[in-house]
Amino acid sequence: MRTFGVEEEFLIVNPDSGVPLPLAGELLRLHDPGVQVDRDALRLPTLSGELQQEQLEVITRPHSSLAALAAEIRAGRTYADSLARMAGARVAALGTSPLAVTPCPTRTERYDSLQEKFALTAREQLTCGMHVHVSVDSDEEGVAVLDRIRSWLPILTALSSNSPFWNGADSGYASFRTQAWNRWSSAGPTEVFGSARAYHALVTDLAGTGVVKSPDFDARLSVNHPTVEVRVADVCVDSRDAVLVAALVRALVDTAAREWESGLHPGRVPAVILRQAAWRASRYGVHADLLHPMTHRPDTAGTVVAAFLNHVRDALDDAGDAGFVAESLARISSQGTGATRQRQALTRGDRLADVVSDAIDGTHQELAGHFPDLVSVLG
Repeated sequence: MRTFGVEEEFLIVNPDSGVPLPLAGELLRLHDPGVQVDRDALRLPTLSGELQQEQLEVITRPHSSLAALAAEIRAGRTYADSLARMAGARVAALGTSPLAVTPCPTRTERYDSLQEKFALTAREQLTCGMHVHVSVDSDEEGVAVLDRIRSWLPILTALSSNSPFWNGADSGYASFRTQAWNRWSSAGPTEVFGSARAYHALVTDLAGTGVVKSPDFDARLSVNHPTVEVRVADVCVDSRDAVLVAALVRALVDTAAREWESGLHPGRVPAVILRQAAWRASRYGVHADLLHPMTHRPDTAGTVVAAFLNHVRDALDDAGDAGFVAESLARISSQGTGATRQRQALTRGDRLADVVSDAIDGTHQELAGHFPDLVSVLG
Protein backbone atom coordinates (compact mmCIF):
# COMPACT_ATOMS: atom_id res chain seq x y z
CA MET A 1 0.00 0.00 0.00
CA ARG A 2 1.46 3.35 -1.04
CA THR A 3 1.64 5.91 1.74
CA PHE A 4 0.23 9.37 1.19
CA GLY A 5 -0.10 12.68 2.97
CA VAL A 6 -1.39 16.17 2.31
CA GLU A 7 -0.46 19.80 2.80
CA GLU A 8 -3.43 22.14 3.25
CA GLU A 9 -3.09 25.92 3.11
CA PHE A 10 -5.63 27.99 5.03
CA LEU A 11 -6.56 31.65 5.29
CA ILE A 12 -6.35 33.28 8.72
CA VAL A 13 -9.41 35.51 8.94
CA ASN A 14 -11.29 37.93 11.15
CA PRO A 15 -14.45 35.94 12.02
CA ASP A 16 -16.63 39.06 12.02
CA SER A 17 -15.46 41.01 8.98
CA GLY A 18 -14.06 38.10 6.97
CA VAL A 19 -10.88 40.05 6.20
CA PRO A 20 -7.65 37.99 6.12
CA LEU A 21 -5.31 38.75 9.02
CA PRO A 22 -1.48 38.68 8.89
CA LEU A 23 -1.10 36.44 11.94
CA ALA A 24 0.89 33.45 10.68
CA GLY A 25 3.93 34.45 12.70
CA GLU A 26 1.86 34.68 15.87
CA LEU A 27 0.20 31.29 15.28
CA LEU A 28 3.56 29.64 14.62
CA ARG A 29 4.88 31.17 17.85
CA LEU A 30 1.92 29.70 19.73
CA HIS A 31 2.57 26.36 18.04
CA ASP A 32 6.23 26.36 19.09
CA PRO A 33 6.54 28.65 22.13
CA GLY A 34 9.97 27.41 23.13
CA VAL A 35 8.74 25.20 26.00
CA GLN A 36 9.38 21.49 26.32
CA VAL A 37 6.41 19.67 24.82
CA ASP A 38 6.18 16.06 23.67
CA ARG A 39 4.71 16.95 20.30
CA ASP A 40 4.59 13.36 19.09
CA ALA A 41 2.72 12.23 22.19
CA LEU A 42 0.22 15.07 21.70
CA ARG A 43 0.00 14.14 18.00
CA LEU A 44 0.39 17.79 17.05
CA PRO A 45 0.59 18.35 13.28
CA THR A 46 3.39 20.10 11.47
CA LEU A 47 2.65 23.75 10.69
CA SER A 48 4.45 26.04 8.28
CA GLY A 49 4.26 29.60 7.07
CA GLU A 50 3.74 30.54 3.44
CA LEU A 51 4.47 33.42 1.09
CA GLN A 52 1.99 35.70 2.86
CA GLN A 53 1.34 36.23 6.56
CA GLU A 54 -2.38 35.63 6.04
CA GLN A 55 -1.73 31.93 5.30
CA LEU A 56 -1.00 28.90 7.45
CA GLU A 57 -0.06 25.47 6.11
CA VAL A 58 -0.97 22.25 7.93
CA ILE A 59 1.03 19.16 6.95
CA THR A 60 -0.01 15.60 7.76
CA ARG A 61 2.20 12.61 8.40
CA PRO A 62 2.33 9.89 5.72
CA HIS A 63 -0.42 7.29 6.12
CA SER A 64 -1.31 3.96 4.55
CA SER A 65 -5.04 4.03 5.26
CA LEU A 66 -7.56 6.59 4.09
CA ALA A 67 -9.26 6.55 7.49
CA ALA A 68 -6.04 7.51 9.28
CA LEU A 69 -5.34 10.31 6.82
CA ALA A 70 -8.90 11.60 7.15
CA ALA A 71 -8.58 11.66 10.94
CA GLU A 72 -5.37 13.69 10.78
CA ILE A 73 -6.81 16.12 8.25
CA ARG A 74 -9.73 16.77 10.61
CA ALA A 75 -7.49 17.03 13.67
CA GLY A 76 -5.05 19.34 11.88
CA ARG A 77 -7.83 21.73 10.96
CA THR A 78 -9.09 21.78 14.52
CA TYR A 79 -5.62 22.35 15.93
CA ALA A 80 -4.84 25.22 13.55
CA ASP A 81 -8.18 26.82 14.39
CA SER A 82 -7.48 26.44 18.12
CA LEU A 83 -4.29 28.45 17.65
CA ALA A 84 -6.14 31.05 15.60
CA ARG A 85 -8.80 31.42 18.28
CA MET A 86 -6.06 32.18 20.81
CA ALA A 87 -5.08 35.12 18.56
CA GLY A 88 -8.67 36.30 18.07
CA ALA A 89 -8.99 34.84 14.56
CA ARG A 90 -10.17 31.69 12.76
CA VAL A 91 -8.78 29.59 9.91
CA ALA A 92 -10.91 28.97 6.83
CA ALA A 93 -10.42 26.68 3.85
CA LEU A 94 -10.78 29.24 1.06
CA GLY A 95 -8.77 29.00 -2.15
CA THR A 96 -8.79 32.79 -2.41
CA SER A 97 -10.07 35.59 -0.19
CA PRO A 98 -13.61 36.68 -1.07
CA LEU A 99 -12.80 40.15 0.28
CA ALA A 100 -10.20 42.43 -1.24
CA VAL A 101 -6.92 42.38 0.65
CA THR A 102 -3.36 43.64 0.33
CA PRO A 103 -1.27 40.69 1.60
CA CYS A 104 1.57 41.13 4.08
CA PRO A 105 4.63 39.20 2.88
CA THR A 106 6.45 36.71 5.08
CA ARG A 107 9.96 38.04 5.66
CA THR A 108 12.45 35.29 4.95
CA GLU A 109 15.39 35.26 2.57
CA ARG A 110 13.53 32.93 0.19
CA TYR A 111 10.27 34.87 0.21
CA ASP A 112 12.00 38.25 0.04
CA SER A 113 13.73 37.02 -3.12
CA LEU A 114 10.42 35.90 -4.65
CA GLN A 115 8.79 39.23 -3.82
CA GLU A 116 11.65 41.17 -5.40
CA LYS A 117 11.90 39.02 -8.52
CA PHE A 118 8.24 38.40 -9.32
CA ALA A 119 6.93 41.81 -8.25
CA LEU A 120 3.13 42.13 -8.59
CA THR A 121 2.70 38.40 -9.21
CA ALA A 122 4.17 37.68 -5.78
CA ARG A 123 2.57 40.64 -4.03
CA GLU A 124 -0.92 39.58 -5.12
CA GLN A 125 -0.37 35.84 -4.62
CA LEU A 126 -2.69 35.03 -1.73
CA THR A 127 -4.00 31.63 -2.76
CA CYS A 128 -4.54 28.43 -0.81
CA GLY A 129 -4.08 25.03 -2.38
CA MET A 130 -3.87 21.42 -1.33
CA HIS A 131 -0.85 19.31 -2.27
CA VAL A 132 -0.98 15.52 -2.16
CA HIS A 133 2.20 13.45 -1.75
CA VAL A 134 2.19 9.78 -2.75
CA SER A 135 5.16 7.50 -2.18
CA VAL A 136 7.15 6.09 -5.10
CA ASP A 137 9.96 3.54 -5.08
CA SER A 138 12.41 5.56 -7.15
CA ASP A 139 12.80 8.71 -9.23
CA GLU A 140 12.43 6.55 -12.32
CA GLU A 141 9.05 5.28 -11.15
CA GLY A 142 8.11 8.80 -10.07
CA VAL A 143 8.82 10.31 -13.48
CA ALA A 144 7.00 7.43 -15.18
CA VAL A 145 4.01 8.36 -13.01
CA LEU A 146 4.30 12.07 -13.90
CA ASP A 147 4.27 11.17 -17.59
CA ARG A 148 1.08 9.10 -17.22
CA ILE A 149 -1.10 11.27 -14.97
CA ARG A 150 -0.91 14.53 -16.94
CA SER A 151 -4.25 14.27 -18.73
CA TRP A 152 -6.18 13.40 -15.57
CA LEU A 153 -5.06 16.26 -13.34
CA PRO A 154 -7.57 18.91 -14.54
CA ILE A 155 -10.40 16.74 -13.21
CA LEU A 156 -8.94 17.12 -9.73
CA THR A 157 -9.01 20.89 -10.18
CA ALA A 158 -12.68 20.73 -11.16
CA LEU A 159 -13.65 18.52 -8.21
CA SER A 160 -11.79 20.66 -5.67
CA SER A 161 -12.73 24.08 -7.10
CA ASN A 162 -13.18 26.46 -4.16
CA SER A 163 -12.07 29.95 -5.20
CA PRO A 164 -14.72 31.85 -7.16
CA PHE A 165 -14.00 35.29 -5.67
CA TRP A 166 -11.04 37.60 -6.23
CA ASN A 167 -10.52 41.15 -4.97
CA GLY A 168 -14.06 41.45 -3.68
CA ALA A 169 -15.85 40.27 -6.82
CA ASP A 170 -17.05 37.06 -8.42
CA SER A 171 -14.35 36.13 -10.92
CA GLY A 172 -16.66 33.97 -13.01
CA TYR A 173 -14.30 31.05 -12.38
CA ALA A 174 -14.88 28.08 -10.09
CA SER A 175 -11.15 28.00 -9.29
CA PHE A 176 -9.63 31.42 -9.80
CA ARG A 177 -6.74 30.24 -7.64
CA THR A 178 -5.68 28.20 -10.68
CA GLN A 179 -5.58 31.33 -12.81
CA ALA A 180 -3.64 33.32 -10.23
CA TRP A 181 -1.22 30.46 -9.58
CA ASN A 182 -0.44 30.01 -13.27
CA ARG A 183 1.11 33.47 -13.34
CA TRP A 184 4.26 31.87 -11.89
CA SER A 185 6.78 31.30 -14.64
CA SER A 186 7.09 27.50 -14.31
CA ALA A 187 3.52 26.67 -13.26
CA GLY A 188 1.24 24.40 -15.23
CA PRO A 189 1.35 21.10 -17.11
CA THR A 190 4.54 19.56 -18.47
CA GLU A 191 5.51 17.60 -21.54
CA VAL A 192 6.39 13.91 -21.26
CA PHE A 193 9.85 13.56 -19.69
CA GLY A 194 10.61 9.94 -20.62
CA SER A 195 13.15 9.31 -17.86
CA ALA A 196 14.33 10.53 -14.49
CA ARG A 197 17.51 11.74 -16.15
CA ALA A 198 15.53 13.95 -18.53
CA TYR A 199 13.41 15.29 -15.65
CA HIS A 200 16.40 16.26 -13.56
CA ALA A 201 18.14 17.78 -16.59
CA LEU A 202 15.14 20.03 -17.21
CA VAL A 203 15.00 21.08 -13.56
CA THR A 204 18.72 21.91 -13.73
CA ASP A 205 18.21 23.89 -16.93
CA LEU A 206 15.34 25.82 -15.34
CA ALA A 207 17.52 26.71 -12.39
CA GLY A 208 20.21 27.80 -14.84
CA THR A 209 17.88 30.47 -16.23
CA GLY A 210 18.13 32.32 -12.94
CA VAL A 211 14.35 32.65 -12.74
CA VAL A 212 13.30 29.67 -10.60
CA LYS A 213 15.13 27.37 -8.21
CA SER A 214 12.34 24.80 -7.84
CA PRO A 215 9.69 24.42 -10.56
CA ASP A 216 5.98 24.91 -9.85
CA PHE A 217 4.80 22.11 -12.15
CA ASP A 218 1.26 20.78 -11.70
CA ALA A 219 2.92 17.57 -10.53
CA ARG A 220 6.57 17.01 -9.69
CA LEU A 221 9.02 14.91 -7.75
CA SER A 222 9.20 16.17 -4.19
CA VAL A 223 12.51 17.78 -3.30
CA ASN A 224 12.40 16.57 0.30
CA HIS A 225 10.53 13.26 0.20
CA PRO A 226 10.46 10.08 -1.96
CA THR A 227 7.09 11.08 -3.35
CA VAL A 228 5.23 12.42 -6.33
CA GLU A 229 3.61 15.73 -5.37
CA VAL A 230 0.35 16.70 -7.09
CA ARG A 231 -0.40 20.42 -6.75
CA VAL A 232 -3.52 21.21 -8.80
CA ALA A 233 -6.25 21.23 -6.13
CA ASP A 234 -7.77 24.15 -4.29
CA VAL A 235 -7.92 23.70 -0.55
CA CYS A 236 -11.35 22.14 0.06
CA VAL A 237 -13.83 23.71 2.44
CA ASP A 238 -15.32 20.29 3.24
CA SER A 239 -12.74 17.94 4.74
CA ARG A 240 -14.49 15.04 3.01
CA ASP A 241 -13.57 16.61 -0.34
CA ALA A 242 -9.95 16.87 0.78
CA VAL A 243 -9.97 13.17 1.64
CA LEU A 244 -11.58 12.39 -1.73
CA VAL A 245 -8.85 14.26 -3.63
CA ALA A 246 -6.17 12.42 -1.65
CA ALA A 247 -7.77 9.05 -2.41
CA LEU A 248 -8.04 9.85 -6.11
CA VAL A 249 -4.44 11.04 -6.33
CA ARG A 250 -3.11 7.90 -4.66
CA ALA A 251 -5.19 5.73 -6.98
CA LEU A 252 -4.01 7.74 -9.98
CA VAL A 253 -0.36 7.34 -9.00
CA ASP A 254 -0.81 3.61 -8.38
CA THR A 255 -2.56 3.17 -11.73
CA ALA A 256 0.18 5.04 -13.58
CA ALA A 257 2.89 2.96 -11.90
CA ARG A 258 1.10 -0.22 -12.95
CA GLU A 259 0.87 1.05 -16.53
CA TRP A 260 4.61 1.74 -16.52
CA GLU A 261 5.39 -1.70 -15.12
CA SER A 262 3.25 -3.31 -17.83
CA GLY A 263 5.06 -1.40 -20.57
CA LEU A 264 2.16 0.89 -21.50
CA HIS A 265 3.52 4.08 -23.03
CA PRO A 266 2.22 7.49 -21.89
CA GLY A 267 0.03 9.61 -24.11
CA ARG A 268 1.90 12.35 -25.96
CA VAL A 269 -0.77 15.06 -25.90
CA PRO A 270 1.02 18.46 -25.95
CA ALA A 271 1.12 20.47 -22.74
CA VAL A 272 -0.64 23.36 -24.46
CA ILE A 273 -3.70 21.13 -24.93
CA LEU A 274 -3.54 20.12 -21.28
CA ARG A 275 -3.49 23.80 -20.39
CA GLN A 276 -6.85 24.16 -22.15
CA ALA A 277 -8.22 21.27 -20.08
CA ALA A 278 -6.98 22.99 -16.92
CA TRP A 279 -8.59 26.25 -18.04
CA ARG A 280 -11.98 24.58 -18.54
CA ALA A 281 -11.74 22.92 -15.12
CA SER A 282 -10.79 26.24 -13.52
CA ARG A 283 -13.56 28.15 -15.28
CA TYR A 284 -16.48 25.79 -14.79
CA GLY A 285 -15.64 23.26 -12.09
CA VAL A 286 -18.13 20.41 -12.52
CA HIS A 287 -20.93 22.59 -13.92
CA ALA A 288 -20.10 22.52 -17.64
CA ASP A 289 -18.20 20.45 -20.18
CA LEU A 290 -14.63 19.43 -19.41
CA LEU A 291 -12.02 18.04 -21.78
CA HIS A 292 -12.13 14.26 -21.82
CA PRO A 293 -8.68 12.94 -20.83
CA MET A 294 -8.73 10.32 -23.57
CA THR A 295 -10.07 12.31 -26.54
CA HIS A 296 -9.12 15.87 -25.40
CA ARG A 297 -12.49 17.04 -26.68
CA PRO A 298 -15.34 18.60 -24.66
CA ASP A 299 -17.61 16.16 -22.86
CA THR A 300 -20.01 16.42 -19.96
CA ALA A 301 -18.48 16.72 -16.50
CA GLY A 302 -20.36 13.59 -15.45
CA THR A 303 -18.88 11.57 -18.31
CA VAL A 304 -15.37 12.86 -17.62
CA VAL A 305 -15.56 12.14 -13.89
CA ALA A 306 -16.93 8.67 -14.65
CA ALA A 307 -13.98 8.07 -16.98
CA PHE A 308 -11.59 9.05 -14.18
CA LEU A 309 -13.33 6.68 -11.77
CA ASN A 310 -13.17 3.85 -14.28
CA HIS A 311 -9.49 4.56 -14.93
CA VAL A 312 -8.50 4.18 -11.26
CA ARG A 313 -11.12 1.64 -10.19
CA ASP A 314 -8.74 -1.28 -9.69
CA ALA A 315 -6.42 0.78 -7.52
CA LEU A 316 -9.35 2.08 -5.45
CA ASP A 317 -10.67 -1.46 -4.98
CA ASP A 318 -7.26 -2.73 -3.89
CA ALA A 319 -6.90 0.09 -1.35
CA GLY A 320 -10.45 -0.35 -0.04
CA ASP A 321 -11.31 3.24 -0.97
CA ALA A 322 -13.83 2.64 -3.76
CA GLY A 323 -16.96 2.98 -1.62
CA PHE A 324 -15.94 6.28 -0.07
CA VAL A 325 -14.89 7.70 -3.43
CA ALA A 326 -18.14 6.73 -5.16
CA GLU A 327 -20.21 8.21 -2.33
CA SER A 328 -18.17 11.43 -2.35
CA LEU A 329 -18.41 11.89 -6.11
CA ALA A 330 -22.18 11.39 -5.92
CA ARG A 331 -22.38 14.06 -3.22
CA ILE A 332 -20.39 16.56 -5.30
CA SER A 333 -22.52 15.77 -8.36
CA SER A 334 -25.62 16.56 -6.29
CA GLN A 335 -24.42 19.47 -4.14
CA GLY A 336 -21.54 20.98 -6.12
CA THR A 337 -18.07 21.95 -4.99
CA GLY A 338 -16.77 24.55 -2.56
CA ALA A 339 -17.22 27.19 -5.26
CA THR A 340 -20.90 26.31 -5.42
CA ARG A 341 -21.18 26.62 -1.66
CA GLN A 342 -19.48 30.02 -1.60
CA ARG A 343 -21.81 31.45 -4.21
CA GLN A 344 -24.84 30.04 -2.38
CA ALA A 345 -23.61 31.63 0.85
CA LEU A 346 -23.39 35.02 -0.87
CA THR A 347 -26.92 34.62 -2.24
CA ARG A 348 -28.26 33.82 1.22
CA GLY A 349 -26.36 36.50 3.12
CA ASP A 350 -25.67 39.14 0.47
CA ARG A 351 -22.26 39.98 2.02
CA LEU A 352 -18.83 38.57 1.26
CA ALA A 353 -18.26 38.38 5.01
CA ASP A 354 -21.08 35.83 5.07
CA VAL A 355 -19.16 33.73 2.55
CA VAL A 356 -16.18 33.66 4.91
CA SER A 357 -18.39 32.88 7.91
CA ASP A 358 -19.93 29.95 6.07
CA ALA A 359 -16.48 28.74 5.03
CA ILE A 360 -15.35 28.79 8.67
CA ASP A 361 -18.32 26.60 9.56
CA GLY A 362 -17.65 24.29 6.62
CA THR A 363 -13.96 23.97 7.38
CA HIS A 364 -14.65 22.69 10.87
CA GLN A 365 -17.93 20.82 10.54
CA GLU A 366 -17.98 17.25 11.84
CA LEU A 367 -14.44 17.63 13.19
CA ALA A 368 -13.27 15.56 16.14
CA GLY A 369 -10.50 16.18 18.65
CA HIS A 370 -10.70 19.74 19.91
CA PHE A 371 -7.37 19.71 21.77
CA PRO A 372 -8.94 20.76 25.11
CA ASP A 373 -5.53 21.04 26.80
CA LEU A 374 -4.05 23.26 24.11
CA VAL A 375 -4.14 26.52 26.05
CA SER A 376 -2.64 24.96 29.18
CA VAL A 377 0.08 23.20 27.19
CA LEU A 378 1.10 25.99 24.83
CA GLY A 379 -0.27 29.12 26.45
